[in-house]
Amino acid sequence: MFSFENLRVYRDSLNFSKSIYKLTKAFPKQETFGITSQLRRAASSVALNIAERSALTKSEFRNFLRRARGSLYECIPILAMALDNKYISGEEYESIYENCDVLARSLSALINSMK
Repeated sequence: MFSFENLRVYRDSLNFSKSIYKLTKAFPKQETFGITSQLRRAASSVALNIAERSALTKSEFRNFLRRARGSLYECIPILAMALDNKYISGEEYESIYENCDVLARSLSALINSMK
């Protein structure tokens, strides 16, 4: 087992990505290379950034955690666009938004613990 796999924030980011993939399956075909792809890439990037630099120095890992958080923040306006275009319901938006908030807090706590 790799060290990053023990991090709760990593496991939570995988679950977040899984929920985004499930959510975007219902998006219109014309969005395949638009917001569907962009949202999936941003969501996947959270876990990828956590894993990518976990074995390096604390300073480098902290920078990649910040990138992970940035990718998570990127999901928020894309979700708002999906809501505005009625690709998702208000309930779906609120649920995913809450997941983003919890995950962002976890990432911030981990970043702050490494100072």
